[in-house]
Amino acid sequence: MATPEYYPLSLNALTNACNQKSNREPVVSYDEVTVREGLCSLRDRGLAAFVSEAGSRVEKFRHRLNERFNFTRGELAVLTVLLLRGPQTPGELRQRTDRMHSFEDLDALSHTLEKLAARDPEPVVRQLDRIPGMKEARWAHLLSGEPVLPPSQTLDYAPVQMHGSPLQERVERLEAELSSLRDEFERFKAQFG
Repeated sequence: MATPEYYPLSLNALTNACNQKSNREPVVSYDEVTVREGLCSLRDRGLAAFVSEAGSRVEKFRHRLNERFNFTRGELAVLTVLLLRGPQTPGELRQRTDRMHSFEDLDALSHTLEKLAARDPEPVVRQLDRIPGMKEARWAHLLSGEPVLPPSQTLDYAPVQMHGSPLQERVERLEAELSSLRDEFERFKAQFG
């Protein structure tokens, strides 16, 4: 969608695209054999096609997501970013899909996400639980099953309890020590006038 002039892609171009180091999460390093196996698997599911173009010396490949699922341009842009970048907040999605599809506002993007989440027979995206410390919940695609998040993004934490806790006792001890050091420093300064 972002570079239609290079589409459909040869195996070499597709391998380079898969291994691109920017705009990817995670960054990968696939060889041509792995990419071809992935293409065969996608073809068997009706999600990719081998293309022979007149005058072309190499076999090329194209996706068939739109033919299979009848996605709108906005839905396809959202799925593209989720597939390339992993779970994203609506704000991140709106910014990162802009070259492929410009959403009017966050409400339009939210409507698209809700449509994808409500697809029948199976949803293709899901809103994830909000990570502690983040303002917004993120969305993930379900095209390869339930998302597996790194442990750093799934940790649950209990709010810090100050009153009567070891942390509160430590803070009080440090405050007392600081006060004692200030008094000692003032006496030291007084000796040298």
